[in-house]
Amino acid sequence: MRNLQKEGYSIARLCFAFGISRSGYYKGSAVRVSRDRFHKEVIAKVMAFRQEQPFIGSKKLYHLLNDHLRTSGFKLGRDGFHRLLRDHGLLIKRKRKYVSTTNSYHRFHTYGNLLRDRPIYRPEQAYVSDITYLRTRQGFVYLFLITDACSRKIVGWDLSSSLGIEGGIKALKMALRNTKDTKGLIHHSDRGIQYCSKEYTKLLKQKKVSISMTEENHCYENSLAERVNGILKQEFMLDSEWPDELSVRRSVEQCIRIYNTKRPHWSLKLKTPEQVHGAA
Repeated sequence: MRNLQKEGYSIARLCFAFGISRSGYYKGSAVRVSRDRFHKEVIAKVMAFRQEQPFIGSKKLYHLLNDHLRTSGFKLGRDGFHRLLRDHGLLIKRKRKYVSTTNSYHRFHTYGNLLRDRPIYRPEQAYVSDITYLRTRQGFVYLFLITDACSRKIVGWDLSSSLGIEGGIKALKMALRNTKDTKGLIHHSDRGIQYCSKEYTKLLKQKKVSISMTEENHCYENSLAERVNGILKQEFMLDSEWPDELSVRRSVEQCIRIYNTKRPHWSLKLKTPEQVHGAA
């Protein structure tokens, strides 16, 4: 009807032609205006979430916005929400790639996989460790991560300019400081030289932490740690080229804080790692 109005037809004439009352037309126009305003509010909230979590998916966004959507007065289901994001070019396309940072050919002793077929039911039962690389204009830096296998919380991390054992030791010490009780705790990793080194295993043994390592295919046997790496690099855009180590360090610190406290996980029934870890 708007196009017809532009051609000079009056509202009264158009209402008569389409068999609707003028009051009905104005009521419908008001509803459309309100719905458009509501959609703009939803998009604004989506953009606010994407400021901190650039690649968070539409299903999790729908969950985070559920209270606002439910009380808005407008019906917007999951499919409608998905279409709204699609129409505004806000759907996420994932990219997948894998680069190994593991050197398993060394002289140090290795350990068996204690997590195979073992149920994980509480925080501080098992930690998984891994290393990933980040780019700077001066070269690569390496992010050492230790994640709680139950709560998915990152409990220890360090950013290092080399793949030496120092970064792993610093991440481990942070994780142990953040652990209430190491009794019964299992530390799981691949068979990389950093985790098999005497310094690293000595620290674990001093704290009575059981040592577990991948045996056959480390990508699958340490998939949770690999998954956390992927989340930080893809969803939080750490997989970019940074000016220098200081700038990437600041971003890593911020991303880990947001990941721990604000990112919901399907495996945690859409709770955050901090919510699950703190409830234990």
